[in-house]
Amino acid sequence: MSTTFKNYNLPLSLLGALQRMQYDVPTVIQDQVIPVALTGQDILGSSKTGSGKTAAFSIPVIAQLINHPGSSVLVLVPTRELAEQVERVMAAMASGSKHLRTVLLIGGEPIGKQLMRLRANPTIIVGTPGRVEDHLCRGSLHLSNTTFLVLDEVDRMLDMGFSIQINKIIKRLPVERQTLMFSATLDPTIEGLARSYLKQPARINVVIADDEVKDVQETYLFVPDTGKYQVLLEEINQREGSIIIFVRTKIRAEDISYKLKQGGYKAEAIHGGMKQPQRTRVIKNFRNKFFSIVVATDVAARGLDIDHIKHVINYDFPKAAEDYTHRIGRTGRAGAKGFAFSMLSSTQEKRLWQVIHNEPIQLERSVGVPPKRKFRGNRTQWSKPMKRF
Repeated sequence: MSTTFKNYNLPLSLLGALQRMQYDVPTVIQDQVIPVALTGQDILGSSKTGSGKTAAFSIPVIAQLINHPGSSVLVLVPTRELAEQVERVMAAMASGSKHLRTVLLIGGEPIGKQLMRLRANPTIIVGTPGRVEDHLCRGSLHLSNTTFLVLDEVDRMLDMGFSIQINKIIKRLPVERQTLMFSATLDPTIEGLARSYLKQPARINVVIADDEVKDVQETYLFVPDTGKYQVLLEEINQREGSIIIFVRTKIRAEDISYKLKQGGYKAEAIHGGMKQPQRTRVIKNFRNKFFSIVVATDVAARGLDIDHIKHVINYDFPKAAEDYTHRIGRTGRAGAKGFAFSMLSSTQEKRLWQVIHNEPIQLERSVGVPPKRKFRGNRTQWSKPMKRF
C-alpha cells in the first residue's frame, strides 16, 4: 500500500488544504522529512530543486503550528522569487486555519505594507536575510515566540554573502527551537554551520534514482558574441512553447527583450534591477501565458517554478556548473520533455561544458566566423536524460 499524507496523522484542516492543492502522494524527500520533523527533531537535508522540498518542510511545520497555537516559524531563503513561491505554498496550506497568518519580507517592496502585516503578529514569516534583519533592527519584527526555523538553500545564501545576516538573525531566536536546514550540497562549510545551528540533527540525503530523471535534451553551438542574436532568432523560430533566455547582465536582458519586442515577439525581461512589483508581474504574466519568452539573469534561475517552460536558451553561458544546473532545471518539469540550448563563445566556456557533462569537446572553430547556417554542423546533441532537480 502506497504512502499518502493521511499516514502522517496530520490535522484535518491541513489535510483538506493538501487535497485542494492536489497533493496526493508524497515525494521521496517528503516521505523522509515529514515523519522526522513531526517529532521535533532538527534536520539537515540535501536534495535537488524540484524534489518537493518546500512541501517537505512546510507540511510538518504548519501541522505543529496548528497543534501549538502561539508559536511561529521563520523561513529564510536566498532570493525574492523563491520567498514568494514558499510564502504562496505555505499560505495555501494554512488556509484552513484562521489563526495562521503569513507575511512576506523581501527587498524591493514598499516596507509600509510589511509593517502593517507584521503588526498583525503573523505566525508564518518568510523572507530573505537582508530584509528580515532590517525589520529586526527597526524593532518591527520580534522572534521571541519563533520556535521553528527553516533555512532553505543555505548554500546559495552563503554564496550570496548572507552569512553575517543569518548569524545576527539566529541570535534573536529562542535557543529552544526546531531547525530544518536544507542545502543542495553538504560540503565542509555547510557541515560547520550545521554544528552551530542544529542539535543532533537527522541527516536526510535524497539521491534521485535513475527512474526519476528529467527528460531534457541538451545541445550547444560555438558562436562568436557578435553572432549570438542572429542564432537566437533562428532558434526561437524553430521552437514552440514557452522559452526562458538566460543572459549575464541586466543591461543585456533589457536590450534583447527590447529587440525581440521590436521584432514582433512577445517577450519580457526580468532581472535584479527591477522593482519587486515589476518582477512579480512578469512572473505572474509568464505563468499565465500572456507572453511566451522571458529574458532573464540568474535571479530567475532559482525559485522560478513554472511547469510549462519548454525551452531554456543560454545566450550567455553561466560561469559556474551549479548555475548551469539550476538554469536547466527550469525545463522538463512535471514529467514533460524539455530542451536546453547553449551558445559557447570562449575556451573557458568550452571547458566548463566538458566539466558539466564529463564529455570531450573536439569541435573547434574561429571566433571570427560569421553566424551562418553552417554552424549547424557544429552542434552536439545530448539525448541522454538529465537528472531531476
